Amino acid sequence: MTTHFSGEALQFLRELEGHNDRGWFEEHKPAYLSEVREPMLDLVDRVNESLAGFAPGHVRPPQKAIMRIYRDVRFSKDKSPYKTNVAASWPLGGSEKTGAGYFLSVSGHEVLVAGGSYAPSPEQLTAIRDHIVAHHGELRALLADPRLTGMFDPADGNPLVRPPRGYPVDHPAVDLLRRRQWAAFATLPASVAETDAFLTLVIERFEALTPLIDFLNVPLATLRLEQRR
Repeated sequence: MTTHFSGEALQFLRELEGHNDRGWFEEHKPAYLSEVREPMLDLVDRVNESLAGFAPGHVRPPQKAIMRIYRDVRFSKDKSPYKTNVAASWPLGGSEKTGAGYFLSVSGHEVLVAGGSYAPSPEQLTAIRDHIVAHHGELRALLADPRLTGMFDPADGNPLVRPPRGYPVDHPAVDLLRRRQWAAFATLPASVAETDAFLTLVIERFEALTPLIDFLNVPLATLRLEQRR
C-alpha cells in the first residue's frame, strides 16, 4: 500500500496548471488515476488506521475523504475546470459543515497539513467564542504547546479590528475572541510527499493538532445537537 507520491504525480499536478482544460486532462487521465488518485486513496486508508487510535470520530471512508478534482466554477471568474492539488479532509462525524477536523493537500509545489475550523459559520463562531469565554486558559495552553508551535506556521486567525459585538471589551481573552478562524497550517515543500517518511510526517502533525480540534468540537458538537432538535 502506497504511503507517498511519485515524482510523476507531482509532475502531473504541475503540468495541469498549464494545461487546465478537459482535452488535456482526458488524454492524461490514466496518469491521474494511477499516480495521483490511487496513491491518495492508499494514503487516506493509512491515515485512517492511525486516526482510529487517537481520533476515532474522524475516521472516514477514503472515497468520501478525498475531495473532487473538479472545480465548482458556477460563481467564479476563473473557469478552469480542475483543481491543481489533491486533498482530503477528516471532519468530526463526516460533515465538513458541522465540525472541526484535519486536512491534507498535495500540489506540485507544496504540501499543506492543517486542522481546526477554517471558515466557521456565524452560529459556529458564536459557539466557539462562548466556549472560549469560559475556557480561555485551557485554549491558551493548547496554543502554546511546543508540539503545535514547533510544527505549524504562526497564524493570527484573521482577527476582527474590534472585539465582537456582545462580548466584554475588557475580557482577558479578548484577543482570542477577535479571531474569525481557528485553524493551524504547516506548509512544507512538495518533495516531502515523495519520501517514505511522508505518512509519519502527516500523522505527527495530526496528533499535534488533536487537542485543539477536540477543544473546538466541544461547542460545535453541542451546536449540532441543538440544531437537530
